[in-house]
Amino acid sequence: MLDFLGDLRRTHMCGALRASDSGKKAVLMGWVNRRRDLGNLIFVDLRDRSGVTQVVFNEERDAAIHEKASGLRNEYVIAVTGRVKQRDPNTVNKNIPTGEVELVAEEIRLLNESKQPPFLPGDTALTNEETRLKYRYIDLRRDVMQFNIEMRHKVALAIRNYLAGQGFFEIETPFMTRSTPEGARDYLVPSRVQPGTFYALPQSPQLFKQILMISGFDKYFQIVRCFRDEDLRADRQPEFTQIDLEMSYPQPERVWEVVEGFLAAAFKAAGHDIKVPFPRMDYDEAIRLYGIDKPDLRLPAFADVRDCFTAENLQELAINPNLPVIAIRTPRVGELSRKERDDIKPMFHAKGEAKLFEDFKRVGNKFPAAAAEIAKKAGMDESDLVVLVSGSALAGPQTALPAHRKVTPQELAIYASAGLLRLALAQKYADRHGIFAKTGDPGKDFRFVWVTNFPMFEWDEADKRWNAAHHPFTSPHEEDMPKLETGVELVSDPQSALSAVRALAYDVVLNGTELGSGSIRIHRQDVQRRIFRALGMTEEEARSRFGFFLEALEYGTPPHGGIALGLDRIVMILAGAESLREVIPFPKTARAVDLMVDAPTPVGERQLRELGIVVKK
Repeated sequence: MLDFLGDLRRTHMCGALRASDSGKKAVLMGWVNRRRDLGNLIFVDLRDRSGVTQVVFNEERDAAIHEKASGLRNEYVIAVTGRVKQRDPNTVNKNIPTGEVELVAEEIRLLNESKQPPFLPGDTALTNEETRLKYRYIDLRRDVMQFNIEMRHKVALAIRNYLAGQGFFEIETPFMTRSTPEGARDYLVPSRVQPGTFYALPQSPQLFKQILMISGFDKYFQIVRCFRDEDLRADRQPEFTQIDLEMSYPQPERVWEVVEGFLAAAFKAAGHDIKVPFPRMDYDEAIRLYGIDKPDLRLPAFADVRDCFTAENLQELAINPNLPVIAIRTPRVGELSRKERDDIKPMFHAKGEAKLFEDFKRVGNKFPAAAAEIAKKAGMDESDLVVLVSGSALAGPQTALPAHRKVTPQELAIYASAGLLRLALAQKYADRHGIFAKTGDPGKDFRFVWVTNFPMFEWDEADKRWNAAHHPFTSPHEEDMPKLETGVELVSDPQSALSAVRALAYDVVLNGTELGSGSIRIHRQDVQRRIFRALGMTEEEARSRFGFFLEALEYGTPPHGGIALGLDRIVMILAGAESLREVIPFPKTARAVDLMVDAPTPVGERQLRELGIVVKK
């Protein structure tokens, strides 16, 4: 028979009692984590989010309470009143903080029973993820999930406190707004009172936070839910949380200082000290040294070893002498077998005419002088794995591009191919020799970097048009403004001056993961219109999509800029988790399904009629 809680009040959390509490009366409440029946003694490990305390039920002391305890099962919810007693030295449990004491029960209230769960929070062998997500309320009772969610809270609180201390206001922006230019990726909400019209759930509060700057709130932030209808990965969810901020009158460096400050506070809350300021790297430098715009600095940068070969060497190897020859060094891998060498080939995803030399020893046997120079230039040790990526001599001539283009498409293909292979080799070989500490380890090597000066535009070959590389409200560099004088021929030309326009955009990257992107925004309507024209947008289209914003820019808009960082990703890295689902209380599956509540689901015909919607199957 179940009991009521009545006026009984908890005095201690289950993980709080220590030897100094011996002799005190205590009231504990929680779940039965484990029960051990030794006849006249029953031991129950009582658990809540703070930890576990052993409770003793002694038949000789109180037979009725002992009898009641004999019916307890895993995950029953109970309240126990008793005296704290210090354990005998030979029974101390050194594995838990409360292991020196136990609670001798004087009263027990059975507050609720539990069916046999499909898995137990204390199980060492983890059940499959679908079962965990379906019974998320059980899964969240596990120690690791409790730890992750508590860390998430501490990180978010540290960020809030830091930004508030810097004079930022936390301001909420609407969840129901208008569809963005990326409308195919919006979650739409039909309006009942305005039939045939739709709200959209925000992919970000971008325009609203810019309007807050126009409104005079110099410093805004928000830890906000955002929504994006896109294919999911381990580090992507349809609804996610970002740390969103905006400032008036900043240079990029001022935004970086604020971000470094709150990240230092956040990591400190999770038990890590990080060094600030973070190093800074130009986008072009990141591509040339790492082949990617989110470089993992724990691994060595590329070495271009083309000049280590003679012209005859390059010809014999069928290497294009006009393209870089990239040496990728993965430290301390050791000797590879023939099969392991062969396994490298499937990791190589060539872009353009890129080609791979996976056996450096074979190259060295044939060209010892070149190999010696390469080893020196790449900083190679005997235990390091080195592979080469080059351009094929069979490739056609390089595209003739204007002088303002820093990296030709053929060069970019070499860098990008090498960048992907560099990461694949690290994932396969580096950890077996301890190159990387596990993400959650205290000795974790956190390598932050700011990547700056991104291209303003990206060419869309399928649609034969330029797209905004960041978003269309990003400001270009002042000295690149003349390149925006676009006629139709420039908008439709992949080799036009638009390719050289640099954005005042920046990403903060940690160990190869992009934590967030930001930029200095466009605060002048004339510049905003020029950007829209460069994107091939007509005046009517721009007015239709962004009329309210263009009008707002006419009323004294200050220069402003900001950034948004993924809170879920930050906590995932700090927790050492492999997936965002490990740090989000109620996530979706890779099919964007909530297994616990069984969503999404069809709705009734009456609701559809009220909304004026017909579902076509």
